[in-house]
Amino acid sequence: MDPMRVLLTGHQGYIGSILAPMLVQSGYEVVGLDSGLFEPCVYTGAATELPSIKKDVRDVDKSDVSGFDAVLHLAGLSNDPLGDLNPELTLDINYRATVKLAKLAKQAGVQRFVFSSSCSTYGAAGNDLLDEQSEFNPVTPYGQSKVLAEQELALLADDNFSPTYLRNATAYGVSPRLRFDLVVNNLTAWAFTTHQVYLKSDGSPWRPIVHIADIARAFIAVLESPSETIHNEAFNVGRNDENFRIREIADLVAQIVPDCEVDFAPDAGPDTRNYRVDCSKIVRQLPSFSAGWTAERGITELYETYVSEGLRLEDFEGATFSRIKYLRSKIEEGMIGTDLRLKQSEVCDA
Repeated sequence: MDPMRVLLTGHQGYIGSILAPMLVQSGYEVVGLDSGLFEPCVYTGAATELPSIKKDVRDVDKSDVSGFDAVLHLAGLSNDPLGDLNPELTLDINYRATVKLAKLAKQAGVQRFVFSSSCSTYGAAGNDLLDEQSEFNPVTPYGQSKVLAEQELALLADDNFSPTYLRNATAYGVSPRLRFDLVVNNLTAWAFTTHQVYLKSDGSPWRPIVHIADIARAFIAVLESPSETIHNEAFNVGRNDENFRIREIADLVAQIVPDCEVDFAPDAGPDTRNYRVDCSKIVRQLPSFSAGWTAERGITELYETYVSEGLRLEDFEGATFSRIKYLRSKIEEGMIGTDLRLKQSEVCDA
C-alpha cells in the first residue's frame, strides 16, 4: 500500500519544523509549502529538508494541492501581537487564504484537511474549564481569524471532504526555528539571561500550554484515525493538568533555572486573554494521541538548550526570533512589503 501523501503548509515555521520530521519518520510522503518568510530564522539544529513549494499561501492554486490525501495547514500569522500589526492582513492570511486553500483541496479530491486552530478562539472566558462545545469569545484579530476559518471550513464538510480543527493550547518547546514570543519560552529566556522571570502582565490569567511535539502528535493522530472519528470535529490539544496561571508558570521557571527570581514590569496589568481548557475529548476519541510533555520537562529542555547555545539577551530580545520584530525589520529593510510578501528579488524558484 502506498504511503499517504501529505501537503504540510508552513513547514518552515516553529511547529512545522518539528512536525515535518515526525511525519517523515511515521512513513508519510510529505511535501512542504511555505513562503520562506522565516527561512533564515534558525536558532538551533537544522530543519528537515523536504520536497517543497515556495509560495505564499494566498497564492496557492489547484495544481499545488492536487494528488494529496491530506493537507495539514499550519501556515499563517502566528500570534496575537502579530495579528495586531495589521488586523485586516491577519484576516486575509489566516481566514480567507485558509478557506481558499480548503476549497481548492476539496476540488482537487483531497479527503482530509487538518487546520491548526487555537485555544485563543475562547479568548476572555474566566475560570471555567472549556470543552469544544464552549462559546467562542476571541479578543484579538488572531483569535477572530481562527474562529471565522473554523466556521467556514465546517460548511465545506461532506462525504468526500473531512476538515478537522486542532485548537492548540499555547505552544512551547525547542524547535530549529525557535520563537521567544511565547510565554514559556520567553520567561525561561528572561530567567537565563537576566536572572529575572520577567512578567509583563499581573500573572493572574489562566493559560493552557502544550509542547510543540505534542501538537505534532495530534496532527499525526488525526491522520491515523478513521474519517468518522475526525470528520468536521474540533479537538482541544493539550493536557488537563497543564492549565496554569501565568504566575504559576513563572514560579516553575524560577524553580528550574538557577539563581533567578520572579519580577513584574512596572506597568504590569491584567491580560484579557484568560481561559482554561478541557482536553479530554482528544484522548477519548483519538486513542493514538498522547501528550507526554509537562511544563517542568519543557522548561528544563529550554534551559538546557539556552545553556548549550549560549543564549544572550540580545538574541531573544532581538529581531530574529520574535516574529513581529523580525517582520518589522524586514519591512524597514525593504525585503518584504507591508503586505508581508517577499519582494521579487528575494523569491527563488521552488
